[in-house]
Amino acid sequence: MMLRGILCGLLLFWPVATMAQEAPTDLLAPLTGAEQAPAEESTGEQTESAPAEEDPAPEVETPPFETLTDDSDWLRLARRAEEQVKADALSPFAATRLRAELVVWRDRFLEQTGVNGGRIATVDGQIAALGPVPENGEETEAVAMRRAELEAQKRALTAPQLLAQEAHARANGLISELDAQALQQQTRALADRVPSPLDLTSMAGGVSAVWNASGLLVAETVSGIRERLRAGQLFANLLRASLYLGLAGLLLIYLRPWLARRRSEKTHDTQSRFAPLWRLCLSFGQLMVSVLGLIALATGLETLGVFGLRGMAVIDTLPLAGMIIVGTWWLARHVFPPGDDAGYLRYDAATRRRGRRYGIGMAWIIGISTLSVAALQTTDVSDATAAALAWPILLILGILLWRFGRVIQQPPIETEDEGGSGGRTRGLLGRLCTLVAVVAPMLAAFGYMAAGQTLLVSSILSLALIGFVLVLQRVANDLTAPSRADEEQKGLNALLPIVISFLLFLASLPLFALIWGARVADLLELWQRFREGFAIGETRLSPTDFLTFAFVFAIGYGLTRFIQGTLRKTVLPRTRLDIGGQNAIVAGFGYVGIILAAIIAITSAGIDLSNLAIVAGALSVGIGFGLQNIVSNFVSGIILLIERPVSEGDWIEVGDQMGYVRSISVRSTRIETFDRTDVIVPNADLVSGTVTNWTRGNLIGRVIVPVGVAYGTDVEKVRDVLMQVAEEHPMVIATPPPVVLFRGFGADSLDFEIRAILRDVNYVMPTHSEMNFAIAQKFAEEGIEIPFAQRDIWLRNPEVLKDDKA
Repeated sequence: MMLRGILCGLLLFWPVATMAQEAPTDLLAPLTGAEQAPAEESTGEQTESAPAEEDPAPEVETPPFETLTDDSDWLRLARRAEEQVKADALSPFAATRLRAELVVWRDRFLEQTGVNGGRIATVDGQIAALGPVPENGEETEAVAMRRAELEAQKRALTAPQLLAQEAHARANGLISELDAQALQQQTRALADRVPSPLDLTSMAGGVSAVWNASGLLVAETVSGIRERLRAGQLFANLLRASLYLGLAGLLLIYLRPWLARRRSEKTHDTQSRFAPLWRLCLSFGQLMVSVLGLIALATGLETLGVFGLRGMAVIDTLPLAGMIIVGTWWLARHVFPPGDDAGYLRYDAATRRRGRRYGIGMAWIIGISTLSVAALQTTDVSDATAAALAWPILLILGILLWRFGRVIQQPPIETEDEGGSGGRTRGLLGRLCTLVAVVAPMLAAFGYMAAGQTLLVSSILSLALIGFVLVLQRVANDLTAPSRADEEQKGLNALLPIVISFLLFLASLPLFALIWGARVADLLELWQRFREGFAIGETRLSPTDFLTFAFVFAIGYGLTRFIQGTLRKTVLPRTRLDIGGQNAIVAGFGYVGIILAAIIAITSAGIDLSNLAIVAGALSVGIGFGLQNIVSNFVSGIILLIERPVSEGDWIEVGDQMGYVRSISVRSTRIETFDRTDVIVPNADLVSGTVTNWTRGNLIGRVIVPVGVAYGTDVEKVRDVLMQVAEEHPMVIATPPPVVLFRGFGADSLDFEIRAILRDVNYVMPTHSEMNFAIAQKFAEEGIEIPFAQRDIWLRNPEVLKDDKA
């Protein structure tokens, strides 16, 4: 069955390649019935040859596209396809070939839907330059005539586009109809019912067919040996065949074990980072050597020339059967590895051993059945006999698949994640395997042999594909394992396996689709639809447009960041701008550069921004209602960057928050308080609210140190001491000089203040503290008393307290 699948895939690709080579090289000739150059080429030649000084907008002659002749290749193909689709009598091969022809024409029509695009844009610009038609209809005769000429040119230029779009729609519709018919044929094939394979007559016919095929195989081989002996060619053929057989022995007996030993040596290598990749390559080399050995073995047996029709059919199928067995053996040893390695699935040794046994057992059954089918295909057998021969194989495969499903449901060694998503996935997959193992033989027993075979074989192939993806995932995990205890490196390596697993999952989807009955043509059709993209208004976006947008925007973004870095590190430090101004220029250039990069990328991708006017209008309504705060903060951020009332590094006070401005973004400003906490303040609060900027323009600021002394103290002496403390502090500037103020008579003290201008207001708190220390020391030396609050208590009725005490 796998051989038939490979052959069908080759047959699907062959018509496409053939038609791509044999299809006509022009498109518009089939549309017009002409055999000359396409209309766009002739149009381009006339446009280029016309002198610009005589007529800036020359007339463009286009072929009469409305006259579609009966001898057009495209029209003949389209009519033939419509008739055959209507009759619904196409064989799968004929339908595939017809579909390939239609695909070639459809792709060419799609390329021609943009013909004359540049010329049409020029004509549109000329019409727009003439301005709109006056509402009263009064227009200069020359302008009206010119407008009519340009509009006629535009209609002539757009005619090829319209015809190409119509032909593309017609071809696309015919392809869809053929795909629908193919799907119906597949459905009918799965629903076909044959006589039950459990019928004794069918079983007897199956046994008889196997016996006859075996007897004929032996008889043909013996007859071939006698014929070669009689002709004297047996020993000559044996000599030539021994070369291939010796090569097969060298590959299978010597080279394959040598690779196995090399792989075992790499198993103990835990230092090299690429050791898992080397082990996989060596293991894959074992697989390829085995396949090449089987091909050499089949070639050597074929060279003997002693086998008949049935023997040659078996020999031709031998490499495929061997590939199934060897490939499954290779895959089973990776998914369920022997020895102490628990593998990617973390099963115990007994579970892994059962998984290998059941997987290789299914491979042997499929391989032997493939050889048997190759021998029986040379003999005419009825559907009932074929079903009777296939049902025991399906039954054995169902039993093995049921046991394999039970193995999958086993919990791993590390059971702490058993209830997680991995455990649920294994349980679901195992239950599906057991369900298929029961349902598929039952369907075949009731006569739905095609449905049973498809269900069972597709399930087994899906399991094999899942196992191969798991092997690649394990290699990816081993390659991205952290080599050192670096947290950042660990985080990056933890993300890489997830990305690789996702990419492997996407890459496996087409293979799953092919396994479950999808055709290569269906996948190519999906890819074609993906390439065509989708339409937004009059603009069509395709994956190429997205790649162009991403590429151009990435270049613009990288160039913007590079210029920002150059300005920040090289250019602006040589100017007289302060740090806040430099940061404002760098941030503003970044916003402008990113906006320009986005506009250039959108234009390069061919996206017409005018078509987004309706969307922009809807967004403006949404901004007016729900996004007004965000827009307000954005505009406030722009104002902050332009006016710079607040810059990065400033010490500001807004509301009840005080700290240093660390960054100004388009929406908010980050302030680092003196407690080393970040406060995010919306930009609108900085623009519309009251903000105290302690360091705006310069760092000079004032410190006020209050102090009180006891009543009766010499105030002149206090003034001299406080002035000495202020003048001796290094942070206080001499001009203007500090002052000592006698503020008043307090309830408990005479109140004084030191007011001094500091060189750097950022040190106001340390300066205040240092002055307090100095004042306390000086007052102690001079005997000046700093009073504390005293209160006298008067009792109105002390006699009551005496009575209570008595």
